[in-house]
Amino acid sequence: MVLAVVAAAIFVATLVVVIWQPKGFPIGYTALIGAVVALATTVVGLGDVPTVVGIVWNATLTFVAVVLISLILDEAGFFEWAALHVARWGRGNGRLLFVLIVGLGAVIAAVFANDGAALILTPIVVGMLRALNMPAKAALGFILATGFIADTGSLPLVVSNLVNIVSADYFGLGFAEYAAVMVPVGIVSVLASLGMLLAYFGRSIPKRYDVLALTRPAAAVKDRATFRAGWVVLAVLLVGYFAADPLGVPLAAVAGVGAVVIVLVAARQPAFLFARQAASPVLVTTGGTAAVTGGSGGTGGGSGRVIPVWKTIREAPWQIVLFSIGMYLVVYGLQNQGLTDYLAKLFDVFGDHGVLVTALGVGFVIAILASLMNNMPTVLIAALAIGGAGATGLTHEVMIYANVIGSDLGPKITPIGSLATLLWLHVLDRKGIHIGWGQYFRTGIVLTVPVLAVTLTALAGWLTLIR
Repeated sequence: MVLAVVAAAIFVATLVVVIWQPKGFPIGYTALIGAVVALATTVVGLGDVPTVVGIVWNATLTFVAVVLISLILDEAGFFEWAALHVARWGRGNGRLLFVLIVGLGAVIAAVFANDGAALILTPIVVGMLRALNMPAKAALGFILATGFIADTGSLPLVVSNLVNIVSADYFGLGFAEYAAVMVPVGIVSVLASLGMLLAYFGRSIPKRYDVLALTRPAAAVKDRATFRAGWVVLAVLLVGYFAADPLGVPLAAVAGVGAVVIVLVAARQPAFLFARQAASPVLVTTGGTAAVTGGSGGTGGGSGRVIPVWKTIREAPWQIVLFSIGMYLVVYGLQNQGLTDYLAKLFDVFGDHGVLVTALGVGFVIAILASLMNNMPTVLIAALAIGGAGATGLTHEVMIYANVIGSDLGPKITPIGSLATLLWLHVLDRKGIHIGWGQYFRTGIVLTVPVLAVTLTALAGWLTLIR
């Protein structure tokens, strides 16, 4: 009993510091300190360390590699190019632009993970909205929609969210097996999200916008070789992900090779660290028409610029590796002391009442936990509880995927639901856009609950149909 209280106290203390994020105290070090305390108090043993590392190493390294690829491509202008094309496809129709931006966010979230969609696309959308002189209320709708779809659109693939990778690894789900279930469910989630976003922000979206105020997409490309290599790498990655499971190759190896290739292409100029950076293209408006002029040293869409490769590598989320190992050890202490058994019993109660009740019950419980204590520890706790529950067959499978959905969507209810959301809010603050926690919660809960219910219902129906 005493060790159970100690395990709970260590978990709560570690979680509070992780969410608080004191300046100069990275989340990885916080989680490792919690793990060391758990080891020192015998809440977990040394024998648990290799078990935990074996569970999280593939997930975290895959996630880091995917995000690193997205960071390099962002420096090359890949996402700005895509966003400008999407904005032109809108043909001046405000509502169509909103739909297309949400669709772009969903695609980026699926391929480059939720963090990439929220943290890379948001600044690009902000710049686009300012160029279009979008009213403040409308701009806020676009910005919140971009942040929201980053998570609700991160269901389809294993690599779309760190939560997905952790859960798939823990339960031995292959890339193709996972996609067969979650691609259709993910499409439902995106459509439900789009419907709720339009219902919530529709009135604030202007009917028309000036397409001529937008920069040419070609001008956004800063490194053509890296930009072109990005398409090849993405195609090879997609094939590699599906081929990895039959060959017994971990996803981290596939994503890692892709990251190495794109880094080598971006760093192909030996003197890149000393190269003179070209100025960003300048938008010049004359007589109602827009033109783009290259900066000094840049021609043809910034081809003279080089990517700060080592800076980008340093900015990759390496702390998440330490965080995953440390936090999972802390969570493992909860299992060792029997605390996850209570959650397993609750899941079994849901499991006794059919597939739909199981999906909704497990999904909503996990979503609430994720919104209150962050989705990373939540998915770990829930995975341990599902593993300890008595459910088998279809019921067990529903629990596994409901855990993913609850952990992906639940964090949108509160700002502390995911570390990416906290960082996203910080990025917006730096750009002069402040979204208070109260405002975020009022919007998040209204948007998330219906989307979560629809998505979990779709999961129950789809699994019943294909099994």
